[in-house]
Amino acid sequence: MKLNDIRIGTLGGTLCSIWASFSLGDLLQTALMAVVGTVVSYVTSRVVSRICKRR
Repeated sequence: MKLNDIRIGTLGGTLCSIWASFSLGDLLQTALMAVVGTVVSYVTSRVVSRICKRR
C-alpha cells in the first residue's frame, strides 16, 4: 500500500463518519439560519446606507 492510498482511505473514513453524524434536520436548520442571516445583513446595510445619505 502506498502512502497516498492510506491518506485517501483515512480521509474517506473521516468524511463518512462526519457525514453520518449530521441529520437532515440539522442541515435544514443550518441552511435556514444562513438565509435569515443573509436577509438581516442585507436589510441592515440598506437601512444604514439610507440613514447615512440623509445626514
